[in-house]
Amino acid sequence: MAMASRFLSKSRQIYTSQAVFSSRSYAASSKSPPLKGDEMLKGIFLEVKKKYETAINVFMREKITIAPEDPAAVSQYSKVMKTVRKEAGLLSDSEKIKKIISTNTEGIPDARSYLLKLQEIRIKNGLFDELGAEKMMMDALDKVEKEIKKPLLRDDKKNMALLQAEFEKVNKKLGIKREDLPKYEEALELKISKAELEELKKDAVEAMETQLKREEFKDEKMPDLKTLDVRNFL
Repeated sequence: MAMASRFLSKSRQIYTSQAVFSSRSYAASSKSPPLKGDEMLKGIFLEVKKKYETAINVFMREKITIAPEDPAAVSQYSKVMKTVRKEAGLLSDSEKIKKIISTNTEGIPDARSYLLKLQEIRIKNGLFDELGAEKMMMDALDKVEKEIKKPLLRDDKKNMALLQAEFEKVNKKLGIKREDLPKYEEALELKISKAELEELKKDAVEAMETQLKREEFKDEKMPDLKTLDVRNFL
């Protein structure tokens, strides 16, 4: 039960944060008269409740195996989460990152500050620059700014085109093709799914170890996580 509670708690955090985010976005962009505080809170609560119930319904239908070391289990977990996002109207991890980038870089005038902000966003979201692309992009920016003899502004279309050409060289060197972007997004989704499963496994083991320390469970053995069906605890 403790494991299930943690699983549900994590799910609630995911859908609450997304619902609040979408509600704020709506509030910021809506042309309707501003809502009173209690009306907005009620709207957020109902939206979170609806998304959470939708997620639970999906979890009841689909089996999740807590085995981050098993590629098949990671793929299945990723598939389940995609179904949840589709039915609950939530953003994918890639879409969330794009939204975060768009929101946090709006109004940044120069290319250098923009790239530094991208680095900050990557670090905050626990993503790794395994290919060293950031340094190569900064080197490309240094080259362009040295050539134009001034800081590169994002509204400078002519010189931004020079930077884009340099970025294309970086992509080619790294073997990154624009047409393969869906594959990269899929790889990112699987990487994030594996990390989430690892966190769930850690929480589940922690919860069961705590239970086994209680007197009434002292003769029990730790069950194999792979054999547990989370649906039995919902």
